[in-house]
Amino acid sequence: MRPFFALLALLWMGALWWLSDRPAPGAGLPHPWDKLAHFLAYALLGALWRRGLSRFAPAFLLSALYGVVDEWHQSFVPGREAFGLDLVADFLGAYFGARGAGRWEAQEASRP
Repeated sequence: MRPFFALLALLWMGALWWLSDRPAPGAGLPHPWDKLAHFLAYALLGALWRRGLSRFAPAFLLSALYGVVDEWHQSFVPGREAFGLDLVADFLGAYFGARGAGRWEAQEASRP
């Protein structure tokens, strides 16, 4: 385990929680850009967890589960809603982020 990346992942989770706690219905990104934002945010989370845990499955599962929890949390924020396509974008981002960070690790390991 790499504590630095795990700490960054936890900090990023806190930032995502804070962002989803803002009750600003008109200030969000328009469709489909909001899905891209979800994808990128969870790709970063998946990559950070992968770098912190060095394994795909736990990194992906932690990131995807956090997407579920955060969408659920967002459903209680006035002016916000939980949306199924947001969750799909979260899952896809977590998957590709965790997979991509694994490829990065493989390249670093092959260096002399």
